[in-house]
Amino acid sequence: MNGTGHTAIGIATGFIVANTFHTTPSTTLLFIGLGGVSGLIPDLDVDGKLRGKITLSHKVIQTVALLIGISMVLYSFYGGVSTNRYLGISIGLGMIILSWSIKQKHMLTITGIGVLAGGSSLQETWMMLFGIYILIASFVSHRSYTHSIIGVIFFGIIVSELELSLGVNGIFYTCLAGYISHLIADSKLLPFNKRGIKLFLPISSKEI
Repeated sequence: MNGTGHTAIGIATGFIVANTFHTTPSTTLLFIGLGGVSGLIPDLDVDGKLRGKITLSHKVIQTVALLIGISMVLYSFYGGVSTNRYLGISIGLGMIILSWSIKQKHMLTITGIGVLAGGSSLQETWMMLFGIYILIASFVSHRSYTHSIIGVIFFGIIVSELELSLGVNGIFYTCLAGYISHLIADSKLLPFNKRGIKLFLPISSKEI
């Protein structure tokens, strides 16, 4: 299923949870939004709509790294002294070479590190855990661990901490339902899916 379908189902689950909790209109909108986003979260392990929205273009980082590298080379060449000059030039050249190797697939890793650092700075447990989730998603293959029971449990811990942080009852159920809806929509339970999900990783790699 594509991202639009997952978002729509996630929104529907958010609306259902909101009605179950008899929330106010503003909280209902919050649940609808969280449900829609949670319905996309498992697909952070592949280039798509959500990954594109939470990461910068790799060209931005390439340009920044290139400029820093050039600046370090020039500064070290004209202002450096003895050994420090050659060390600075070497580091600068390394930055220039690194800038050429940065691809879009690396941006999610960089984003995960940023979210983790932000959560640590703000002392928000849910944000730190989400940073770790993003980091893991940037390395695993599509429809693997983010589409498994382990992924569900880890995401459940994240959103339970989010609910504690915001103090709004129902956030946990909204986000978890949105996440699980994604796994159901990608499974072979639906007859139009040729591929399924490896729900029981790492115990079993069988698709269901």
